[in-house]
Amino acid sequence: MIGRLNHVAIAVRDIAAAARLYRDTLGAEVSAAVTQPDHGVTTVFITLPNTKIELLEPLGRESPIAKFLERNPDGGIHHLCYEVDDIVAARDRLKGQGARVLGDGTPNIGAHGKAVLFLHPKDFCGTLVELEQA
Repeated sequence: MIGRLNHVAIAVRDIAAAARLYRDTLGAEVSAAVTQPDHGVTTVFITLPNTKIELLEPLGRESPIAKFLERNPDGGIHHLCYEVDDIVAARDRLKGQGARVLGDGTPNIGAHGKAVLFLHPKDFCGTLVELEQA
């Protein structure tokens, strides 16, 4: 059902400093920062030959990333994103197998302009999973 790994998301306190680290120290291709008010974050994407790294900085104290950083002051891996061919069919199949979809289960539009939804980390080895329409 799942396709390729789309990205690994890392929560950071200072997205500009994190982007410089990836660009200047590791020599990676780094996108411009984009504010995503509907998701409460600013994002930067690091392009790798086989996937992407998404840096996430909170927009305000109510951001889910701000809450993550309260529990993890140094930041860290927030979620993994996998592509699926049919996000609604994937959701329905997963729910039928007992997986919990966060929110009301309706896909939202993610940072790439595609439908996404999140799966409860307790159902996936302690890892928050994002599914993105391929």
